[in-house]
Amino acid sequence: MCHIPVFCWISAAVLEKMLSPAESGQIPKTLTQMYTHFLILQTNIKHEKDYEKKVTDEDMILKLGKVAFEQLVKGNLIFYEEDLRECGIDVREASVYSGLCTQIFREELGLYQGKVFCFVHLSIQEHLAALYVHLSFTNHNRNVFEPITKQNLRSKLKDLFQHVSLSELHQRALKEGLQSKNGHLDLFLRFLLGLSVKSHQILLQRIMKLKSSSSDSNEKTVEYIKKKIRTIDSPEIHQSVPLSE
Repeated sequence: MCHIPVFCWISAAVLEKMLSPAESGQIPKTLTQMYTHFLILQTNIKHEKDYEKKVTDEDMILKLGKVAFEQLVKGNLIFYEEDLRECGIDVREASVYSGLCTQIFREELGLYQGKVFCFVHLSIQEHLAALYVHLSFTNHNRNVFEPITKQNLRSKLKDLFQHVSLSELHQRALKEGLQSKNGHLDLFLRFLLGLSVKSHQILLQRIMKLKSSSSDSNEKTVEYIKKKIRTIDSPEIHQSVPLSE
């Protein structure tokens, strides 16, 4: 990661803030902590712009996360204005978070310049996507890997009266990631698992309400990962199964 210019920029921005006299927090020790600090930093910058808030930070981050997740699953790095609208995002609102999402112009078929959007870097898209999945579960008891069209009445009633296990969500995400032939969900998985750690949840509470996850679920996830590592022969896949976060 240290060879990626955008990550160096993120690290410098976060460390500059954290090493200032006004700050007294611990230096980020994991990738998830670094990107979560960067998200908080961008949110604070938005506040300094004195932007008239029509939506809360939590709502906007959740909407950006939904775009990030849906486009990541499709393998898309760029998306269009209609993709933002489908997730309930006003383009003017998204532009305020310029450190996360930016507008670019691309010539299409040599005929005209189409307005398209992208996240500043794929890793930021992956972090927001993981945050969306985590928040959908913790705050809304929803597993986004289960398409709404496949949720029958019985499963919807079950969701109302029975809390979905975080470990089950992690296992489903890991299965999806391991099925990816090009590993495009590897970093997303690292962020998703990292967000379930208590220290990361405390960080997020600076900008949003967040229900804490059970430590028992985390232990079950760790055991599941260890089991997967024992049954997988490929060393490349071993590296894609994240335990360090």
